[in-house]
Amino acid sequence: MTQPQSKAALLFRRKPVEGQGAPSSQPDEPELKRSIGTFQLTLFGVGATVGTGIFYILPEAVPQAGPAVIVSFLIAGLAAGLAAICYAEMAAAVPVSGSSYSYAYATLGEVVAVGVGACLLLEYGVSASATAVGWAQYVNQLLYNVFDYRLPAELTATPWDSTPGWFNLPALVLVFLCCVLLIRGASESALVNTVMVIIKLAVLVLFIAIAFTAFTADHFADFVPAETGFSGITSAAAVIFFTFIGLDAVSTAGDEVKNPQKAMPRAILAALSIVVTIYLLTAIAAIGAQSWQEFGAPDQQEAGLAKIVENVVGASWPGTLLSIGAVISIFSVTLVVLYGQTRILFAMGRDGLLPAMFAKVNRKTMTPVNNTIVVSVIVGLLAAIVPLDKLIDLVSIGTLVAFIVVSVGVIVLRQTAPDLHRPFRVPLYPVTPVLAVAACIWILSGLHWYTFVWFALWVGVAMLFYVFWGRHHSKLNHPPTDTVRFEKGVS
Repeated sequence: MTQPQSKAALLFRRKPVEGQGAPSSQPDEPELKRSIGTFQLTLFGVGATVGTGIFYILPEAVPQAGPAVIVSFLIAGLAAGLAAICYAEMAAAVPVSGSSYSYAYATLGEVVAVGVGACLLLEYGVSASATAVGWAQYVNQLLYNVFDYRLPAELTATPWDSTPGWFNLPALVLVFLCCVLLIRGASESALVNTVMVIIKLAVLVLFIAIAFTAFTADHFADFVPAETGFSGITSAAAVIFFTFIGLDAVSTAGDEVKNPQKAMPRAILAALSIVVTIYLLTAIAAIGAQSWQEFGAPDQQEAGLAKIVENVVGASWPGTLLSIGAVISIFSVTLVVLYGQTRILFAMGRDGLLPAMFAKVNRKTMTPVNNTIVVSVIVGLLAAIVPLDKLIDLVSIGTLVAFIVVSVGVIVLRQTAPDLHRPFRVPLYPVTPVLAVAACIWILSGLHWYTFVWFALWVGVAMLFYVFWGRHHSKLNHPPTDTVRFEKGVS
């Protein structure tokens, strides 16, 4: 007879890997529909990663590193890539919705999974709100460029901004549009995201092509400026790293992907390759077209890439083009981030760690409609009336903690389930996951102290909810008698 576990042991009970993809405990509830292919999933990762950051990061990063900002991009890409490779193995071994929450549940235990779930909800919620807030700026700029019209300040600012308004109307419109798409279905959302990602990549490729027509090799002569040195390269890498955040969004789609054990690792690595290539080419083209000393000019801070191509072609139309790229970028980022948020809630609800309403799937659309509405209302309200400047670092800390947990999870799962079928395995194990953890800790060390305080308060609230409610309703209190083994694949 199995001996009862202590209360402390119950906190760290792990969800069996064999059961990670088991059907919902409610037999009459339909499953999420497997409708997303590898190509669409790859563009999920690209869509969530290539946001407005690359359009405006260079004026901040180049003055710190000079032409060696190219090395900074490589360092940041390597740090993100190490974590992405760990995600690829975990996604192949545990191919379900929930991202690092589900991976933590399988490797580090229930209480850790709840903490990671809280990190992800914070990361995705604040990120979606912040990107929706930024949409107003770019929509306004686009309206001005095309129609010589701007929305009134009352409809583009919150009551607590430096220039107070009523509410941020464009942010509400963006969240509403994303909500409608997500309710209609995952395949429809993936299709729209695919179109938007292709458009914004085309805008960046056009920038690269135009900038290369004015390429000057002399701009790379003082490759590592004496006044900045290697410390400037690392400082720029820390800034640039956050333009790579979003690759983990691929791993939230496990229950809706065709052949997830093969598709998910392929999509993660393909998205990483596309993002790194586009970022490097953008940086090389920008510095080749403009001396690195000019990136610190005041007019560069807001114009970003647009100013460079305007100078190259001697016309203002690139500003309009880049505004279109930024508007589309924010739309696709917000769409994928909201999608990820709803699927994390679905996974936690299915496990009994959140109320059962979060595990319900609409029979017609085969999407978690309840989750989508709840997330959209909260994100929309935050974006419309709450200034989020001080909270944006919480996106970074939530992401980095998730990266660390996944990297550690690879090591733990190799020890606890060495015979588990892994269609993709981390190369240079265990060096790769150890380096991934070290890179994330290094970047964490650069965050402000108050970010850690807010983060600790949020996770503390999640732990209280778990202790007083979640652990009593966990499905592991009544484990199912049947399981689905991943070694045989998931159809």
